[in-house]
Formats: sequence, structure tokens, C-alpha cells
Amino acid sequence: MLDVRIIETPDLGDRSYVVGAGDVVVVVDPQRDLDRLEALLAGRRLTHVLETHVHNDYLSGGLELARRHGAIYVVPSDVAVQYDRQPLSDGDRFETGSMHWEAVGTPGHTPHHLSYAVRVGDETAVFTGGSLLYGSVGRTDLVGADLTERLTHDQWHSVRRLADRLPAGAAVMPTHGFGSFCSASPTSGDSSTIAEQQRTNSVFRQDEDDFVAELIAGLDAFPAYYAHMGPANLAGPEPIDLTPPSPASADELRKRLAAGEWVVDLRARATFADGFLPGSLSFDNEGNVVTYVGWLVPWGTPVTLLGDTAEQVAEVQRGLARIGIDRPAAQAVGGPEVWAQGSDLATYPRTDFHGLARALGDDPQLTVLDVRLASEHDESRLRGALHVPLHQLADRLEDLPGGPIWVHCTSGFRAATAASMLAAAGHDVVHVDGDFDTAAAAGLPVESGRPAGHAG
Repeated sequence: MLDVRIIETPDLGDRSYVVGAGDVVVVVDPQRDLDRLEALLAGRRLTHVLETHVHNDYLSGGLELARRHGAIYVVPSDVAVQYDRQPLSDGDRFETGSMHWEAVGTPGHTPHHLSYAVRVGDETAVFTGGSLLYGSVGRTDLVGADLTERLTHDQWHSVRRLADRLPAGAAVMPTHGFGSFCSASPTSGDSSTIAEQQRTNSVFRQDEDDFVAELIAGLDAFPAYYAHMGPANLAGPEPIDLTPPSPASADELRKRLAAGEWVVDLRARATFADGFLPGSLSFDNEGNVVTYVGWLVPWGTPVTLLGDTAEQVAEVQRGLARIGIDRPAAQAVGGPEVWAQGSDLATYPRTDFHGLARALGDDPQLTVLDVRLASEHDESRLRGALHVPLHQLADRLEDLPGGPIWVHCTSGFRAATAASMLAAAGHDVVHVDGDFDTAAAAGLPVESGRPAGHAG
């Protein structure tokens, strides 16, 4: 009987898998923090660790896991890595225990991508990495712009290769697609089969040229830290170090801020707005802290974490280590009064879309700033709002007008980060903290469709 255990990494939108039959197990696409896996391996024999591709969105724990357990480390043959591994190519097979495995070449997400089909008796599952996802496919522009069109054609053929080779009832087990920026478009569902994807996934209903054109047209920005993941995975990531960072005094925090380092406040965004260390930045721990810190911080800049508790800091430290921000420069807990120790705290006002509507009624010339992605802005937006995606904001602060800036996003998380960045740069700011879906009901003018004159 096939036994598949799923290890979720929600902040990256990824899954890893422990695949077993009896006391023999294989791991597919492990994250770097291996303690989550080790609990599932106790008393069982790990024989193989499989990578579907060289990952662009996280550092792999595969090399270290294989070394710990003396397992065979499988990496697609068409990629040059700097460590010993077992290369596999399309059609290669191996057996371990009662499991029969076959590699299926599925280029598209990367040129070298493999999926892995496993059969035990009459049960079949396929681990599709960044190829066939639930209702979508992996994006094809992460390796390089010059390869995007070719890889998109490859992706169309790859999902058909999977459907042709596998039974209709084979379980589909992707690595990406649960909020991951590695997905070409939003995914849906938590489980599926080849047959279900053939019925519901639009990739199977489109001809090749339409698929290629639509996928490429829909691609939006992806996190800047992705540029560092591939090279690190090719070299072989070092084992993770999750020992707590050293505590920072109020004086040290001031010095780090003065030096241009990042001081990241993990408290709830409403609490942050009511009082924060001037110059610190809001990354509400209820949102996707890891992706956006990794995206926004200039790579290599020291990061200090401020939190309500040491446990909150440790959780984010773990997430950041998954993307190669290995050691926070320092940490501090206890609240802004402790962190400031005699210095004045900063504040800014918060409202919702109803409050924004009332303010615009009093002054229609207010500056409203939308920090959502281009794809979100193209779908619908507030008439007259400035649009600067959050990942571009630091480079475009000088483009913003003087006077108060009312900043919004989709839910409030990114707007809080933007508001704190604007406050640190000396702007008067109001954080519009609410669900963008309520904007029209609040009486705000919402436009839909790609703006006139939009390029791209």
C-alpha cells in the first residue's frame, strides 16, 4: 500500500512529500528545515531523495538529508551541480522496496524538469513538481527571458506526456501551486488525479499557440530573492542553523537603523501603527512575511527581527532560512517601549475603504497609492489612484508627491509594509487597512479591465 505524507510550507506555497511502502521511504523535494521530515522517517529506511528540479523559490534540504541517511540523491541529469548525485533522465526507472519509480521528462518550469511516477500494486501517484499543478502549471519565465517562449511550448507538451503515460486515476502530487509565485496562474484544490486535471485544467483544452500566448501574457513579477536560489541549490546549500539570534538593546537597534539595516517588526499591523520604533518596517506575522522580506530587502542586508515573543521571531527566522536569509543580525522582544527606551515612538493613522471614501468626499485631490501587483491592478482598481507595486516602492519614493499618502493593497498586509516604508522616508501616511472587495460598496469608483494605454 502506498503511503504519502505531505509536509506543507504555506508561506512559500509549496509541498514536500514522504512516500512510503512498508518500512521503506522516498522523499520528494524536501525543504531545508529537515526536523519536520525526520519525525516522519523515524523507524523507517530512507533510500532515495528526489528533486524534480533545481528550485527557484527555496533552498533544498535534499543534499543534507541524503547525506544524513546515506540515501541516493537524485537530481535531473540535464543540470550541472557541484556535488555527487544520481542523475536520472526521461524513462529511467528504479525500484526500492515494493515501490516502482519512473522519471518522466517534463521540461517547462525549468529546462531539466522531471516528474516521478511511483507504482505500488495497482496504486499510482506522480510527483509533478512545477509541471502539472492543480488547475494550472508552473511558470516558465524563471530561468531567463530568452528561454520563456521555448519553455512555455515545452510545458504544454509535458503535461500531455504525463497524461499519455499515466493511468487516469493516478494521483497528482505537485510541489508548487498553493499560493506559490512559481505557479503561472492561481491554483485550486488540495488533491487531484490525471483524469480530473484533463477535465478541469485549461491547459488540456487549449491548443499550443493559444496556451503559450495566454500564459506569457499573464505572467507577473516574482520575488527578487529567486535570483539567488538556483545558484545556491546548484552549489549545495549548507545545513540550516536555527539557533536564536542574539538579543539587541535599544542602543543597538538605533545603531542598526542608522546604518541602513532592516529592522522588521512582526507585530500585528494595527498594533504597529499605534506605536513603533521610527525607521522600523511592518511585516505583520499574519501575512506572508517570508516572501516579502525576501523580495524587498536588498540581498545581504542585515535583518533584525522584532516580535511579541521569542516564538514569533523563531517562526519567521525558520521561514527566512528556507530562502537563504540564514542568520538574523539580532532579535528583540517585549514591545516598542522597551525597544525605544526613552526615544519617542512613531505612529500613523489607519482606516478602511469606507474611511477613504469619506476622506475623498471631503478632498477629491487626496493622493491614493495602490501597491498591488500589476495583474491585480489590471483586473480592477480605484479610479485616479497612483499605482506603484510594493516591490518597486523603495526605488520610486522620489516619484511620489508631497502631502499625505493614503496607501492600500488587497487585504492590508502589503499596505502596512508600504506605509511603514513611506513613514521611514518621511512621508505623512494613512494606512487603508481593509479588503479591496469592499471598495465599491464603500462608494469608491472602481474600474475593471486593463487600463487604456497599458503596455504589455
